[in-house]
Amino acid sequence: MAKAIWGGKVIAESNNTVVVEGNEYFPPDAVSENVLKSSAHTSICPWKGTAHYYHVEVDGMKNENAAWYYPEPKPAAAGIKGLVAFWKGVRVDGGKS
Repeated sequence: MAKAIWGGKVIAESNNTVVVEGNEYFPPDAVSENVLKSSAHTSICPWKGTAHYYHVEVDGMKNENAAWYYPEPKPAAAGIKGLVAFWKGVRVDGGKS
């Protein structure tokens, strides 16, 4: 089972992650409620498309743009549509990567 941990808390947990380029992508319903906060930040991957970001907030601590997802990925990345991945100090343990 993959777990994403930040601020000493498990913020996502799932047996159904998808690994792309070494990143575990979690189903949205596997992420703890109220942890993800909207961000206006985006980035572009040539083969996956435009990534949209979330800030991660735990116990009053904020990790800006520490999670991302692809709402409308390019066809080659269709398997990660809407799934959430983490970085910027969010530790992911026990996954498939």
